[in-house]
Amino acid sequence: MRLHPGEAEATGWRVEKLSDVVRRLREAAPDVAGRPLLVAVDGRGGAGKSTLVERLRVIVPASEVVHTDDIAWNHACFDWGDLMAENVLRPLHRGEAVEFRPPAWIEHRRPGAIRVPAGADVVWVEGTGIIREDLAPWIDASIWLQGDLDEQERRLVARDGNSAAQQRHIAAWLAEELPFMLREQPWRKATIVVGSTTGLRHDPDTEIVIAC
Repeated sequence: MRLHPGEAEATGWRVEKLSDVVRRLREAAPDVAGRPLLVAVDGRGGAGKSTLVERLRVIVPASEVVHTDDIAWNHACFDWGDLMAENVLRPLHRGEAVEFRPPAWIEHRRPGAIRVPAGADVVWVEGTGIIREDLAPWIDASIWLQGDLDEQERRLVARDGNSAAQQRHIAAWLAEELPFMLREQPWRKATIVVGSTTGLRHDPDTEIVIAC
């Protein structure tokens, strides 16, 4: 498996039911009451974070999703921790609904808002960079998706294309992502490490490959 320098390859891969993964996430924060369980889902571009979250939402129908890309939009690749904590995670910790228009949305006249209704069972907070030290007090459990970079890059090309502009965007992104990941090492902090490009046979609708 090709990984960026500094990332340790997980071992002991095995197939587990998605329902058992959800149970393990709940067990990581057994005292949560009166508010949703907040689960961070992190991984590099093309790892399959959004796909995994949609599968988890089938297991937990009364759940909601927050995408870090919406916080970061026209703001910064990774310097959005304060916005996330103050306007999304803190209200959720108080059991409140969220309705937040980031400053860049207002500046660029993007319609709508980031909304999470009150009463959700779980909120999946999905995106590269969500498992970080300064947000740890607000996150109850976490998932890191680890996969082969060659496969993840193929997925990104299939999704976003390979134009000169896209290549410049990726280069600028990696210039920030690589030192950020080396500093934070989210694969070491995650409650569960998921294999996103594994060869182990499993039913993706009901099962997942995780590391021991």
